[in-house]
Amino acid sequence: MRVSGHRIIALSFFILFNYCHCVQARPFVLVLSNDDLTGGIDDNGSDESSDFDEFGESESKSEEELDPGSWRPVFEPNDSDIHASSPQYYSGLHKILSAASEGNTSLMEEAVSELEFSASSGDPHAQSVMGFVYGIGMMRETSRSKSILNHHFAAEGGNLQSKMALAFRYLRQNMHDKAVELYAELAETAVNSFLISKDSPMVEPIRIHSGIEENKDALRKSRGEEDEDFQILEYQAQKGNPAAMYKIGLFYYFGLRGLKRDHAKALFWFSKAVDKGDASSMELLGEIYARGAGVERNYDKALECLTLAAEQGLFSAFNGLGYLYVKGYGVDKKNYTKAREYFEKAADNGDPSGHYNLGVLYLKGIGVKKDMKHATQYFFVAANAGQPKAFYQLAKMFHSGVGLKKNLEMATSFYKLVAERGPWSSLSRWALEAYLKGDVGKAFMLYSRMSELGYEVAQSNAAWILDKYGERSMCMGVSGLCTDKERHERAHSLWWRASEQGNEHAALLIGDAYYYGRGTERDFVRAAEAYMYAKSQSNAQAMFNLGYMHEHGEGLPFDLHLAKRYYDQALQSDAAAKLPVKLALASLWVRKNYADTIMVQALDSLPEVYPKVEEWVENVVMEEGNATILTLFLCLMTVLYLRGRQRRHVVLDPVGADVAQPLAGPVAFPQ
Repeated sequence: MRVSGHRIIALSFFILFNYCHCVQARPFVLVLSNDDLTGGIDDNGSDESSDFDEFGESESKSEEELDPGSWRPVFEPNDSDIHASSPQYYSGLHKILSAASEGNTSLMEEAVSELEFSASSGDPHAQSVMGFVYGIGMMRETSRSKSILNHHFAAEGGNLQSKMALAFRYLRQNMHDKAVELYAELAETAVNSFLISKDSPMVEPIRIHSGIEENKDALRKSRGEEDEDFQILEYQAQKGNPAAMYKIGLFYYFGLRGLKRDHAKALFWFSKAVDKGDASSMELLGEIYARGAGVERNYDKALECLTLAAEQGLFSAFNGLGYLYVKGYGVDKKNYTKAREYFEKAADNGDPSGHYNLGVLYLKGIGVKKDMKHATQYFFVAANAGQPKAFYQLAKMFHSGVGLKKNLEMATSFYKLVAERGPWSSLSRWALEAYLKGDVGKAFMLYSRMSELGYEVAQSNAAWILDKYGERSMCMGVSGLCTDKERHERAHSLWWRASEQGNEHAALLIGDAYYYGRGTERDFVRAAEAYMYAKSQSNAQAMFNLGYMHEHGEGLPFDLHLAKRYYDQALQSDAAAKLPVKLALASLWVRKNYADTIMVQALDSLPEVYPKVEEWVENVVMEEGNATILTLFLCLMTVLYLRGRQRRHVVLDPVGADVAQPLAGPVAFPQ
């Protein structure tokens, strides 16, 4: 489906894509009017758009090249000499992760001292880690100024993870003019790591929790080769199923579903699937040969694979063919007309990359008359289907004001969305792998690092680990393992950041923290503000809490009518709230009809009585011996009650005699 230049008046799409869990950050929706589409549009081919890339080069770069100071050599070592460039940095990094796994405070102090020395000697990657250390207060006093200074020097030295950290700091402070510049550079690096002509599968950060519980279903699907579903798929592949071969190759090539990336295994399965005639494997092999990623670059083989895939009706393969004709790779010469025809075939059959590639042609005037309006509309259609490169181009338009009205806030949001798909996102995969192996300390350390880079899921995961595992989180504080106070404060900070990025569960927990004084001073007003934010995300618990606060005049005006409204909304939002809402409404009825009586006083005393009852149940009733005796006693009482009830089940005299009649006649014993 191609886009008409004048039919689209308003387009809406998601900025952030969500994960299918019951607790998640909510999407933001952008609606553009005609004014947005016409603002700054250049239909006359001015040089203002010269900053926009065309189709990029096919040169493949390693993750270490794209992400200097990458943590990959620690988790996926190879024969490269990457350690030789910064031996002390990688030594310190190894020790930090080992100390986090073991909860070894002396080793952590040694690691931090080692990195501190490297940082003072000018190593930008060590400076980046020291920025992290000072930011969270790990074996050093928390210092915002030292954290920023170290990240600044690291960024100047080319460390992109520090640029991510700084960009997120600027974003939180609404300094979009500074954030947008950093995110633009990071997004460009991320785009350079994508496949050439189609969307690369993303290693989605997995939310390891679902509210207060562990997200067992998502974790089960991320156990790599130990997952039962993967083993079934592997068995099918070994039996000759080409679709299973393709899926396994895909998992290994991109490191999906908890598997470590292994290009050799991926290529083995892709090749076997191609031998079976699998079109998807043909297409991906064509992409791999064009990039030279894991194999020697070979444009002739790329053309052959992509042509075979297209001939089998795989319309997305037309994008790869179009790319080869745009660049003149593997073909006699460049042919923009043929490239456009291929992109149109892909787009007409609903492929988002086809829309993106047509957008690039109209953006640059390649084989067509330059038309910024058409380019913008094609990018919108592609972005609406989740094409990250389209978000990147729209971000550039918002950033420059060419094609769309200049909007630094939108540009920053779009750049961030793309930047988070960069090579540093592998931290999430390693964190999940550690968590599944029971190495909670290492998982927490990696999620904490990602939290600093601005990943909402990582912020949520790190905070949940602190709350769930407590001392077993191996959280490192200023002078050793975190105290209770340090853990509460750090969890509060992490939940707060996640709530700022739209996580309703995080906003709810922030409200709880202020209400009960966990990790912060008790503040009913701020608790109500947090609950109000969670309520705006349709959170039933937040609605109930707001009703309770109105009922008791805590942080909100005493108002029984508003309390009832919030209780009703909670029930409308979640049927599971039926029982607590009924009890709350009964409480409101008592307050309204028996104000200033002992009944209201009894209701108000419940919050104080409940913890004492709970403690008694836990310490007395649930003690092993007492629990057994109580169970036997209850069973005995139940039996006695049922026998007594059975005796009373007699047939009364029909005329109302007060002498009970037997249920049956007298029993005749044999003579």
